[in-house]
Amino acid sequence: MSAIPLPSPAALFSDYSERLTATLKAFDWAPVEQLAHDLMDCWHTGRQVFLAGNGGSGGNANHLANDFLYPLSKTPGSGLRVHSLSANPAILTCLANDEGYDRVFSMQLAVQAREGDVLIVLSGSGNSPNILKALEEARLIGMTSYALLGFSGGKAKALTDVPIHFHVDDMQIAEDAQMIVGHMLLQWLHAQRDQVNALKNCAADLRQTWRRMKNI
Repeated sequence: MSAIPLPSPAALFSDYSERLTATLKAFDWAPVEQLAHDLMDCWHTGRQVFLAGNGGSGGNANHLANDFLYPLSKTPGSGLRVHSLSANPAILTCLANDEGYDRVFSMQLAVQAREGDVLIVLSGSGNSPNILKALEEARLIGMTSYALLGFSGGKAKALTDVPIHFHVDDMQIAEDAQMIVGHMLLQWLHAQRDQVNALKNCAADLRQTWRRMKNI
């Protein structure tokens, strides 16, 4: 029995790369620039950053939490105070079982987040119930929320403080855009690390001097 001939994947690969490129070229980067400056302020002040997503977006949330914790600076004690709400399976399964999957992110925020912290949600559709409840909880707490969205943006587009919306009807390209934005932010923040670390070292020296003066 002869094998069924398969079409070459090259045409799909070319089309995919063209659609991704077109999506990025058409995008208004102003909301990403706003997020960059907000994350820089979090780095200076110690405000916390929370990320959340489901499925592939949840994997991206975990990936970016790692990037913002260590690769951001690669200096002990210097990085964002960042948490992925998608990372802990014990917490996720406990809350899903006891409270419902739609509350697995919002209930973590209710315990851990404080006014002034930042929430970044990642969602292709923008309609996942647990993402919407996380945005509602963030507003109640007084957080600033950002939403990386695809397709129409869904209900999350109106709920978030700052939508970062790639209007593309393709889940994989929407998820690619999440990581591209995250890596752009990482590289810009990484380039500022010497300035941030110098200020942090100065602040640490002042705290040590103050403690010594108190003990005299």
